[in-house]
Amino acid sequence: MIKRPLATATFLLAAAAAFAHQGVQNEAVKARMHSMTLLDKDLKMLISMAKGELPMDAPAAQEATYRIETGTPDITVLFKAPENDPKSEALPAIWDEFDRFAALTRDLEQAAATAAPTIQDRPTLAQAIANIGGACRACHKRYREQSK
Repeated sequence: MIKRPLATATFLLAAAAAFAHQGVQNEAVKARMHSMTLLDKDLKMLISMAKGELPMDAPAAQEATYRIETGTPDITVLFKAPENDPKSEALPAIWDEFDRFAALTRDLEQAAATAAPTIQDRPTLAQAIANIGGACRACHKRYREQSK
């Protein structure tokens, strides 16, 4: 059982998230960033498993995918108010097109829900990541600043 590298990776992800959120003054923006960091942490773990950097563990991958699914509705709630902060990567288009933004979050939720029970091995995990990642990219491409 490899606990130390996973613990180190978890610590580094948490440290990176804390650094990224450093200087954010708006509490609503901090909450959004924290929520997105948690989703990203699970996606990165899935990617590491698919690449063979972590051992393949179908139940753990399914659980991470389930966390993505259940965390996704929080995105719409957290972004409902047009809060901003200089450190935020959220584009104003989110609030100009909130219904479309919300639809994209539902697409991510559905991609994760559909993927979770299919994950059995690296090929099925890779397909799950492709579907989840595609949903993430569709939203980020339109609603997230790309230069930061």
